[in-house]
Amino acid sequence: MNDGLTPKQAAIKEAFIKERGYWSTEIWDDVLQLDPDFLAAYLKFSAVPFQKNHRHIDLKTKELIYIAFDVAATHMYQPGTRQHMQNALSLGASPEEIMEVIELASVLGIHAATVGSPILLEVLSEQGTPCEKELTERQKQLKQAFIDERGDWSEMWDGILLLDPDFFEAYLEFSGVAFKHNHLDPKIREFICLAVDAAATHMYEPGIRLHMRNALKYGATKEEIMEVLELTSTLGIHAATVSVPILSSFINGRKA
Repeated sequence: MNDGLTPKQAAIKEAFIKERGYWSTEIWDDVLQLDPDFLAAYLKFSAVPFQKNHRHIDLKTKELIYIAFDVAATHMYQPGTRQHMQNALSLGASPEEIMEVIELASVLGIHAATVGSPILLEVLSEQGTPCEKELTERQKQLKQAFIDERGDWSEMWDGILLLDPDFFEAYLEFSGVAFKHNHLDPKIREFICLAVDAAATHMYEPGIRLHMRNALKYGATKEEIMEVLELTSTLGIHAATVSVPILSSFINGRKA
């Protein structure tokens, strides 16, 4: 329904539906009302990965990528989560696939330790109490178990393994659930992790590098990886989709 819209606003809404395949009253109506030019410019920006000369990633996977950075603990954007889950299901995603995306995003908190543990090792050395860097047999076994399950090792894990192998083992089990379920293709799994790490609310460079390398190893093209980054770059619009309805409520005298 385009009731109450100017011809210009109605045309922008129709173009949005044509380009993006959906419309959300909750997310877009107030932006369309208050600044249709802004929404039109955003549509052009966000639609690039959907253009015929792009489309390197299928529509279902695009929706899973949107879900990933919307559900991440650094963002937790419920309107987008709801909309993109609905879109993904309509495009044939299974509940198990969506659950796996959520599980992959849920391990983001480990970056408190991957960033903090190397700093702790530095501080201990500065204080004259360096940590033993020779791995015990158990630590070697845990490292090998990680490599066997994930197919790679990154130095980001060294500090955690050295300082607290119990914690590392628990993380390995927690983060490994999604890999054992294996509902997503390994390349798609890397795209999900890349989106979570590259999002403007996180920007975790070690993870970005790791998941780009892994994605390439699983056969991803540079165009696909760039498309993941383009999709993730739309996160900034949520400054408008969260705040414009509040502004609109004041203008129209309704409760925010």
